[in-house]
Amino acid sequence: MNKLIKISLVLLAAVVVTVSVLIFDLMNYAEEPAGVKDDTKLVVIEKGQSFNATADVLGKAEVISNPLKFKLLARIKGYDKRIHAGEYALSPVMSPALIFDIMLRGKVHLHKIVIPEGYNMHQVASVISKHGFATVENFMKIATDPEVVRKHGINAAILEGYLYPDTYYFPKDEPCENIISAMVEKFQSVFTPEWEKRAEELGFSVHEIITLASIIEKETGAKEERGLISSVFHNRLKKGMRLETDPTVIYGIKSFDGNITRKNLAESTPYNTYKIKGLPPGPIAGPGYESIEAALYPAETDYLFFVSKNDGTHTFSANFKEHNSAVKKYQVKK
Repeated sequence: MNKLIKISLVLLAAVVVTVSVLIFDLMNYAEEPAGVKDDTKLVVIEKGQSFNATADVLGKAEVISNPLKFKLLARIKGYDKRIHAGEYALSPVMSPALIFDIMLRGKVHLHKIVIPEGYNMHQVASVISKHGFATVENFMKIATDPEVVRKHGINAAILEGYLYPDTYYFPKDEPCENIISAMVEKFQSVFTPEWEKRAEELGFSVHEIITLASIIEKETGAKEERGLISSVFHNRLKKGMRLETDPTVIYGIKSFDGNITRKNLAESTPYNTYKIKGLPPGPIAGPGYESIEAALYPAETDYLFFVSKNDGTHTFSANFKEHNSAVKKYQVKK
């Protein structure tokens, strides 16, 4: 009997030692990266995917060195039922413990999307499409849906001008509706109640200010000129003069080929400011902060004209005679 007890104790001790060694090995494994090369890979964990399949995916991507140990560690820690689905940016230099932490917290990879200032709605749709989030057609359908516009509290027919230009980060498979919402909400956070009050003081609606700001955005890329460009348009509007700005004409042309002609300037469209008085019916692009600010706070000048100097800047004139001289100097080919 004593001999049996001794054998049992020896076996128990062996089991304890073996389990202890295994746990110690797994704890060491948890802190040891699979490699030294920082080769980041995008790994997709599908919804409903088993943990065994998840470990195998990580193993094939070579971001973990031993899928079996990874599975054992997960089950001991209770991680195997708590992994979030999604797309993760993982690297062999990350320890299994760090990889678990990332997936347990659902820190999915975010795709960077840059929307430049001055992009119109179709150009924004093209950027989103190139990143694989939606087709151009689907984006445009949502952005021109009256119900979507109303839902966001925008007093306009479509969302042109309200898709704020900025840098955004979205996870894989983010719905197009959410992307559009994020852009509109960014606009609403930028256009403060103070700016709404200022627009009212000027006798403009928010929509009219954004329309004017979009024209300013398209007319100049020089930050220091925006207030001057704005002053020209404000002065012309006060005098009942036509704005006569090419970017609005271009926006009204369905298939613009890059070359504005006399025929284009003579064509009657709602956006041809050589033919209509006042502002066009809506924005022609997404204006940035400085252009909106310039529309609200124009420089104090008596300028009524400006002409390109062909270097990205303009020269400004208060009367037609001065303007003609400037046109001859900078635009008439000699």
